[in-house]
Amino acid sequence: MGTESLFPLIIVAVLIIAIAILFTFVPVMLWISALAAGVRISIFTLIGMRLRRVVPRMVINPLIKAHKAGLDVKTNQLESHYLAGGNVDRVVNALIAAHRANIELSFERCAAIDLAGRDVLEAVQMSVNPKVIETPFIAGVAMDGIEVKAKARITVRANIDRLVGGAGEDTVIARVGEGVVSTIGSSKSHGEVLENPDLISQNVLSKGLDAGTAFEILSIDIADVDIGKNIGAMLQMDQAEADKNIAQAKAEERRAMAVAQEQENVAKVQEMQARVVEAEAEVPKALAEALRSGNMGVMDYVNYKNVLADTDMREMISKLNKEDSDDHHDEQK
Repeated sequence: MGTESLFPLIIVAVLIIAIAILFTFVPVMLWISALAAGVRISIFTLIGMRLRRVVPRMVINPLIKAHKAGLDVKTNQLESHYLAGGNVDRVVNALIAAHRANIELSFERCAAIDLAGRDVLEAVQMSVNPKVIETPFIAGVAMDGIEVKAKARITVRANIDRLVGGAGEDTVIARVGEGVVSTIGSSKSHGEVLENPDLISQNVLSKGLDAGTAFEILSIDIADVDIGKNIGAMLQMDQAEADKNIAQAKAEERRAMAVAQEQENVAKVQEMQARVVEAEAEVPKALAEALRSGNMGVMDYVNYKNVLADTDMREMISKLNKEDSDDHHDEQK
Protein backbone atom coordinates (compact mmCIF):
# COMPACT_ATOMS: atom_id res chain seq x y z
CA MET A 1 0.00 0.00 0.00
CA GLY A 2 1.48 3.31 -1.12
CA THR A 3 1.71 6.65 0.65
CA GLU A 4 -1.01 8.15 -1.53
CA SER A 5 -3.52 5.50 -0.35
CA LEU A 6 -2.65 6.08 3.40
CA PHE A 7 -3.10 9.86 3.23
CA PRO A 8 -6.98 9.79 3.05
CA LEU A 9 -7.11 7.38 5.98
CA ILE A 10 -4.93 9.69 8.07
CA ILE A 11 -7.16 12.66 7.25
CA VAL A 12 -10.28 10.71 8.25
CA ALA A 13 -8.66 9.63 11.52
CA VAL A 14 -7.63 13.22 12.34
CA LEU A 15 -11.17 14.44 11.63
CA ILE A 16 -12.67 11.76 13.88
CA ILE A 17 -10.29 12.69 16.71
CA ALA A 18 -11.04 16.39 16.24
CA ILE A 19 -14.79 15.78 16.31
CA ALA A 20 -14.44 13.62 19.45
CA ILE A 21 -12.40 16.36 21.19
CA LEU A 22 -14.93 18.99 20.09
CA PHE A 23 -17.89 17.03 21.47
CA THR A 24 -15.95 16.29 24.67
CA PHE A 25 -14.81 19.85 25.37
CA VAL A 26 -17.76 21.67 23.84
CA PRO A 27 -21.25 20.55 25.02
CA VAL A 28 -22.83 20.66 21.61
CA MET A 29 -25.85 18.60 22.63
CA LEU A 30 -26.49 20.98 25.53
CA TRP A 31 -26.24 23.93 23.15
CA ILE A 32 -28.74 22.26 20.82
CA SER A 33 -31.11 21.62 23.77
CA ALA A 34 -30.91 25.28 24.79
CA LEU A 35 -31.67 26.42 21.25
CA ALA A 36 -34.61 24.02 21.06
CA ALA A 37 -35.98 25.47 24.32
CA GLY A 38 -35.69 29.03 23.02
CA VAL A 39 -32.69 29.99 25.14
CA ARG A 40 -30.22 31.88 22.98
CA ILE A 41 -26.68 31.12 24.09
CA SER A 42 -23.54 31.03 21.98
CA ILE A 43 -21.23 28.08 21.74
CA PHE A 44 -18.36 30.32 22.84
CA THR A 45 -20.16 30.99 26.12
CA LEU A 46 -20.25 27.27 26.80
CA ILE A 47 -16.55 27.04 25.97
CA GLY A 48 -15.88 29.92 28.37
CA MET A 49 -17.74 28.01 31.10
CA ARG A 50 -15.43 25.08 30.53
CA LEU A 51 -12.43 27.35 30.84
CA ARG A 52 -13.82 28.88 34.05
CA ARG A 53 -14.31 25.36 35.46
CA VAL A 54 -18.06 25.64 35.44
CA VAL A 55 -20.08 22.55 34.59
CA PRO A 56 -22.29 23.87 31.74
CA ARG A 57 -25.24 21.56 32.44
CA MET A 58 -25.41 22.84 36.06
CA VAL A 59 -26.13 26.31 34.66
CA ILE A 60 -27.88 25.70 31.32
CA ASN A 61 -30.49 23.22 32.58
CA PRO A 62 -31.71 25.56 35.35
CA LEU A 63 -31.61 28.41 32.84
CA ILE A 64 -33.89 26.46 30.48
CA LYS A 65 -36.21 25.67 33.41
CA ALA A 66 -36.38 29.34 34.42
CA HIS A 67 -37.01 30.45 30.84
CA LYS A 68 -39.86 28.00 30.46
CA ALA A 69 -41.35 29.28 33.74
CA GLY A 70 -41.27 32.86 32.47
CA LEU A 71 -38.51 34.11 34.78
CA ASP A 72 -35.99 36.73 33.69
CA VAL A 73 -32.75 35.12 34.83
CA LYS A 74 -29.39 35.82 33.23
CA THR A 75 -26.67 33.31 32.53
CA ASN A 76 -24.09 35.41 34.40
CA GLN A 77 -26.25 35.37 37.54
CA LEU A 78 -26.49 31.61 37.55
CA GLU A 79 -22.83 31.17 36.73
CA SER A 80 -21.68 33.55 39.48
CA HIS A 81 -23.89 31.77 42.00
CA TYR A 82 -22.42 28.43 40.95
CA LEU A 83 -18.88 29.77 41.34
CA ALA A 84 -19.80 31.08 44.83
CA GLY A 85 -20.68 27.53 45.88
CA GLY A 86 -24.47 27.80 45.69
CA ASN A 87 -27.03 25.33 44.48
CA VAL A 88 -28.25 26.81 41.21
CA ASP A 89 -30.98 24.25 40.60
CA ARG A 90 -32.50 24.76 44.07
CA VAL A 91 -32.46 28.54 43.68
CA VAL A 92 -34.26 28.33 40.35
CA ASN A 93 -36.81 25.90 41.76
CA ALA A 94 -37.42 28.30 44.66
CA LEU A 95 -37.88 31.23 42.26
CA ILE A 96 -40.36 29.22 40.20
CA ALA A 97 -42.31 28.21 43.33
CA ALA A 98 -42.39 31.81 44.58
CA HIS A 99 -43.49 33.02 41.16
CA ARG A 100 -46.32 30.50 41.09
CA ALA A 101 -47.43 31.51 44.61
CA ASN A 102 -47.21 35.25 43.86
CA ILE A 103 -44.49 35.75 46.47
CA GLU A 104 -42.06 38.59 45.88
CA LEU A 105 -38.61 37.02 45.78
CA SER A 106 -35.69 38.40 43.79
CA PHE A 107 -32.80 36.34 42.53
CA GLU A 108 -30.32 38.24 44.71
CA ARG A 109 -32.27 37.53 47.92
CA CYS A 110 -32.86 33.94 46.92
CA ALA A 111 -29.15 33.45 46.19
CA ALA A 112 -28.22 35.09 49.51
CA ILE A 113 -30.54 32.75 51.42
CA ASP A 114 -29.03 29.76 49.65
CA LEU A 115 -25.46 30.87 50.35
CA ALA A 116 -26.39 31.44 54.00
CA GLY A 117 -26.93 27.69 54.30
CA ARG A 118 -30.72 27.64 54.42
CA ASP A 119 -32.93 25.59 52.15
CA VAL A 120 -34.57 28.38 50.17
CA LEU A 121 -36.94 26.01 48.38
CA GLU A 122 -38.19 24.63 51.71
CA ALA A 123 -38.62 28.21 52.96
CA VAL A 124 -40.78 29.11 49.98
CA GLN A 125 -42.82 25.94 50.39
CA MET A 126 -43.23 26.75 54.11
CA SER A 127 -44.47 30.21 53.20
CA VAL A 128 -47.20 28.60 51.14
CA ASN A 129 -47.85 25.61 53.41
CA PRO A 130 -47.16 26.46 57.10
CA LYS A 131 -45.19 23.96 59.16
CA VAL A 132 -46.20 22.51 62.52
CA ILE A 133 -43.43 22.22 65.13
CA GLU A 134 -44.21 19.94 68.07
CA THR A 135 -42.39 20.62 71.33
CA PRO A 136 -41.49 17.95 73.89
CA PHE A 137 -43.28 17.91 77.24
CA ILE A 138 -42.50 21.18 79.03
CA ALA A 139 -42.71 20.98 82.83
CA GLY A 140 -43.76 23.87 85.04
CA VAL A 141 -44.78 24.17 88.70
CA ALA A 142 -47.97 25.97 89.68
CA MET A 143 -48.24 28.05 92.87
CA ASP A 144 -49.79 25.12 94.77
CA GLY A 145 -46.61 23.10 94.19
CA ILE A 146 -48.04 20.63 91.63
CA GLU A 147 -45.97 19.99 88.52
CA VAL A 148 -47.82 20.40 85.21
CA LYS A 149 -46.43 19.07 81.91
CA ALA A 150 -47.67 20.54 78.64
CA LYS A 151 -46.94 19.70 75.01
CA ALA A 152 -47.48 22.44 72.42
CA ARG A 153 -47.85 22.47 68.65
CA ILE A 154 -46.50 25.63 67.00
CA THR A 155 -47.76 26.51 63.53
CA VAL A 156 -45.16 28.67 61.79
CA ARG A 157 -44.72 30.22 58.40
CA ALA A 158 -41.35 31.12 56.94
CA ASN A 159 -40.57 34.82 56.84
CA ILE A 160 -38.42 35.16 53.74
CA ASP A 161 -37.34 38.68 54.64
CA ARG A 162 -35.77 37.40 57.89
CA LEU A 163 -34.32 34.14 56.62
CA VAL A 164 -30.84 35.69 56.45
CA GLY A 165 -29.76 36.36 60.02
CA GLY A 166 -32.98 35.08 61.63
CA ALA A 167 -33.02 32.47 64.38
CA GLY A 168 -34.14 28.94 63.63
CA GLU A 169 -36.61 26.41 65.01
CA ASP A 170 -34.60 25.73 68.18
CA THR A 171 -34.98 29.35 69.25
CA VAL A 172 -38.74 29.27 68.65
CA ILE A 173 -39.10 26.07 70.69
CA ALA A 174 -36.97 27.50 73.51
CA ARG A 175 -39.01 30.72 73.64
CA VAL A 176 -42.30 28.86 73.63
CA GLY A 177 -41.02 26.58 76.39
CA GLU A 178 -40.04 29.59 78.47
CA GLY A 179 -43.49 31.11 77.97
CA VAL A 180 -45.24 27.87 78.94
CA VAL A 181 -43.18 27.53 82.13
CA SER A 182 -43.84 31.18 83.02
CA THR A 183 -47.59 30.84 82.46
CA ILE A 184 -47.86 27.64 84.52
CA GLY A 185 -45.76 29.17 87.29
CA SER A 186 -48.03 32.21 87.52
CA SER A 187 -51.17 30.04 87.87
CA LYS A 188 -52.60 29.82 91.38
CA SER A 189 -53.27 26.10 91.11
CA HIS A 190 -52.74 23.23 88.72
CA GLY A 191 -56.51 22.91 88.39
CA GLU A 192 -56.65 26.33 86.80
CA VAL A 193 -54.24 25.16 84.10
CA LEU A 194 -56.19 21.95 83.50
CA GLU A 195 -59.49 23.81 83.23
CA ASN A 196 -58.22 26.44 80.77
CA PRO A 197 -55.20 25.15 78.83
CA ASP A 198 -55.91 27.79 76.17
CA LEU A 199 -54.66 30.39 78.67
CA ILE A 200 -51.17 29.05 78.06
CA SER A 201 -51.40 29.48 74.29
CA GLN A 202 -52.96 32.94 74.59
CA ASN A 203 -50.31 34.21 77.00
CA VAL A 204 -47.45 32.73 75.02
CA LEU A 205 -48.77 33.96 71.67
CA SER A 206 -49.20 37.51 72.99
CA LYS A 207 -45.50 37.81 73.84
CA GLY A 208 -44.33 38.13 70.22
CA LEU A 209 -41.93 35.21 70.40
CA ASP A 210 -41.22 35.24 66.65
CA ALA A 211 -39.28 38.52 66.85
CA GLY A 212 -35.81 38.09 65.37
CA THR A 213 -36.55 34.64 64.01
CA ALA A 214 -36.92 33.37 60.47
CA PHE A 215 -40.52 32.41 61.13
CA GLU A 216 -43.89 33.95 61.76
CA ILE A 217 -45.87 32.18 64.47
CA LEU A 218 -49.46 31.70 63.33
CA SER A 219 -50.81 29.78 66.32
CA ILE A 220 -49.75 27.92 69.44
CA ASP A 221 -51.99 25.03 70.45
CA ILE A 222 -51.68 22.94 73.63
CA ALA A 223 -51.82 19.33 72.45
CA ASP A 224 -51.57 17.57 75.82
CA VAL A 225 -51.46 18.44 79.53
CA ASP A 226 -50.38 15.98 82.23
CA ILE A 227 -49.94 16.18 86.00
CA GLY A 228 -46.47 15.48 87.31
CA LYS A 229 -45.04 15.26 90.81
CA ASN A 230 -46.07 17.22 93.89
CA ILE A 231 -42.97 19.35 93.94
CA GLY A 232 -44.17 21.44 96.90
CA ALA A 233 -44.66 18.37 99.09
CA MET A 234 -41.31 16.95 98.02
CA LEU A 235 -39.59 20.21 98.92
CA GLN A 236 -41.30 20.22 102.33
CA MET A 237 -40.25 16.61 102.91
CA ASP A 238 -36.69 17.45 101.98
CA GLN A 239 -36.77 20.46 104.30
CA ALA A 240 -38.20 18.34 107.13
CA GLU A 241 -35.51 15.74 106.56
CA ALA A 242 -32.87 18.45 106.65
CA ASP A 243 -34.34 19.89 109.89
CA LYS A 244 -34.38 16.40 111.42
CA ASN A 245 -30.73 15.86 110.52
CA ILE A 246 -29.84 19.24 112.03
CA ALA A 247 -31.77 18.41 115.23
CA GLN A 248 -30.06 15.01 115.45
CA ALA A 249 -26.69 16.63 115.01
CA LYS A 250 -27.42 19.15 117.75
CA ALA A 251 -28.72 16.40 120.07
CA GLU A 252 -25.60 14.36 119.40
CA GLU A 253 -23.54 17.42 120.21
CA ARG A 254 -25.40 17.92 123.51
CA ARG A 255 -25.02 14.20 124.37
CA ALA A 256 -21.30 14.38 123.70
CA MET A 257 -21.05 17.44 125.92
CA ALA A 258 -23.02 15.66 128.68
CA VAL A 259 -20.75 12.61 128.46
CA ALA A 260 -17.74 14.87 128.65
CA GLN A 261 -19.20 16.68 131.66
CA GLU A 262 -19.96 13.34 133.33
CA GLN A 263 -16.41 12.16 132.83
CA GLU A 264 -15.16 15.45 134.18
CA ASN A 265 -17.36 15.06 137.29
CA VAL A 266 -16.07 11.50 137.79
CA ALA A 267 -12.56 12.82 137.64
CA LYS A 268 -13.39 15.50 140.21
CA VAL A 269 -14.95 12.89 142.56
CA GLN A 270 -11.88 10.73 142.28
CA GLU A 271 -9.75 13.75 142.96
CA MET A 272 -11.79 14.61 146.08
CA GLN A 273 -11.61 11.00 147.27
CA ALA A 274 -7.88 11.10 146.84
CA ARG A 275 -7.76 14.23 148.94
CA VAL A 276 -9.90 12.55 151.66
CA VAL A 277 -7.56 9.55 151.70
CA GLU A 278 -4.63 11.89 151.84
CA ALA A 279 -6.25 13.79 154.76
CA GLU A 280 -7.05 10.54 156.59
CA ALA A 281 -3.45 9.50 156.22
CA GLU A 282 -2.46 12.59 158.17
CA VAL A 283 -4.66 11.63 161.19
CA PRO A 284 -2.29 8.98 162.64
CA LYS A 285 0.58 11.39 162.28
CA ALA A 286 -1.34 14.09 164.12
CA LEU A 287 -2.28 11.66 166.90
CA ALA A 288 1.32 10.59 167.29
CA GLU A 289 2.45 14.17 167.41
CA ALA A 290 -0.24 15.00 170.00
CA LEU A 291 0.88 12.09 172.18
CA ARG A 292 4.52 13.11 171.94
CA SER A 293 3.80 16.74 172.71
CA GLY A 294 1.54 15.89 175.66
CA ASN A 295 -1.54 17.48 174.13
CA MET A 296 -3.31 14.14 174.26
CA GLY A 297 -3.22 11.52 176.99
CA VAL A 298 -3.28 7.77 176.80
CA MET A 299 -6.87 7.62 178.01
CA ASP A 300 -7.91 10.09 175.37
CA TYR A 301 -6.39 7.84 172.71
CA VAL A 302 -8.17 4.78 174.22
CA ASN A 303 -11.51 6.65 174.17
CA TYR A 304 -10.84 7.61 170.53
CA LYS A 305 -10.28 3.98 169.58
CA ASN A 306 -13.43 2.94 171.42
CA VAL A 307 -15.45 5.53 169.53
CA LEU A 308 -14.04 4.19 166.24
CA ALA A 309 -14.87 0.63 167.19
CA ASP A 310 -18.38 1.61 168.25
CA THR A 311 -18.88 3.42 164.97
CA ASP A 312 -17.71 0.40 162.96
CA MET A 313 -20.06 -1.84 164.89
CA ARG A 314 -23.01 0.44 164.24
CA GLU A 315 -22.22 0.47 160.52
CA MET A 316 -22.05 -3.34 160.41
CA ILE A 317 -25.39 -3.64 162.25
CA SER A 318 -26.95 -1.15 159.83
CA LYS A 319 -25.72 -3.13 156.84
CA LEU A 320 -27.04 -6.40 158.28
CA ASN A 321 -30.48 -4.89 158.97
CA LYS A 322 -30.63 -3.54 155.43
CA GLU A 323 -29.75 -6.93 153.91
CA ASP A 324 -32.44 -8.66 156.04
CA SER A 325 -34.99 -6.08 154.91
CA ASP A 326 -34.11 -6.61 151.25
CA ASP A 327 -34.36 -10.40 151.57
CA HIS A 328 -37.75 -10.16 153.27
CA HIS A 329 -38.99 -7.82 150.53
CA ASP A 330 -37.83 -10.25 147.82
CA GLU A 331 -39.66 -13.15 149.53
CA GLN A 332 -42.89 -11.13 149.56
CA LYS A 333 -42.57 -10.53 145.80
